[in-house]
Amino acid sequence: MRVNDLPIVGDLLESGAEDRVFDSLLFVGPLLILFIALVGRSILTTGLALSYVVFFTAYVLYRGVRN
Repeated sequence: MRVNDLPIVGDLLESGAEDRVFDSLLFVGPLLILFIALVGRSILTTGLALSYVVFFTAYVLYRGVRN
């Protein structure tokens, strides 16, 4: 089974900006928030959130400069 075969995710990917990395980052963000809410705040979750924000920002800036 591929990610595109999932009921809601497939529709979101098809209506996206044809950028799998950006779509994946948008999909992972809420999952990361849910994970942090369930596990609680710790050094690990803070590091994950910081890494996500840095990677997301860097990718958006990269795409902005490239286009």
